[in-house]
Amino acid sequence: MDAPTQAMEPHDGAVLGRLNWLRAGVLGANDGIVSVAAVLVGVAGVTVETGPLLTAGAAALAGGAISMALGEYVSVSSQRDSERALIALERRELEEDPEGELAELEGLWRERGLDADAAALVARQMTEHDALAAHLSLELGIDEQTVTSPWQAAWASFLAFLTGGALPFATILLSPHDLRVVVGVAVVLLALALTGALGARLGRAPWRRPTVRVVIGGAIALAVTYGLGAALGVSGLG
Repeated sequence: MDAPTQAMEPHDGAVLGRLNWLRAGVLGANDGIVSVAAVLVGVAGVTVETGPLLTAGAAALAGGAISMALGEYVSVSSQRDSERALIALERRELEEDPEGELAELEGLWRERGLDADAAALVARQMTEHDALAAHLSLELGIDEQTVTSPWQAAWASFLAFLTGGALPFATILLSPHDLRVVVGVAVVLLALALTGALGARLGRAPWRRPTVRVVIGGAIALAVTYGLGAALGVSGLG
């Protein structure tokens, strides 16, 4: 493998973490685009007047962003509590049975293909350097220094959804009345194509299939909500 290719590979844990956060932000923005656009297009199936669209769009934007933030906070809090419990357990085991933990570390390295001598050497050196970090990383896949903050995750989700949702909200409200649905749908599908391609790129996957999936999914959501709005409007229930 040549040097330029190696340089592009994200071996560093901090880089991987940032890429994951960025990809999560893109997906959160994608959720905001689809959710808010679907609500607005559904209302537009009944009326394209500014008042109802402004009210529905603002409610969808605020409610969706808060819901995303709350869901992320609860999810990450549960994950963090579990990680902290595992860290505390591992720390206690190292204090109570250091030799047993060293033997366990040697066994883990042997399972990964090292011979007995090499496994013993690596395990001892890692233990001398930072026994807790060695066990957390190799045994549990946890880095004590990068346990996610639920508040950080909540704010990231809130802002990502808000950013994505602001696009269809502004587009539909600022478009001429008779073109609101057409312009809104076109801009939303274009934005979904961009976020789908970007998300795939950040995940180091081919971009075409994920982009097509997200655009088709968004188009279906918009068609369904517009159809429901139009049907309810004709029936007099809207």
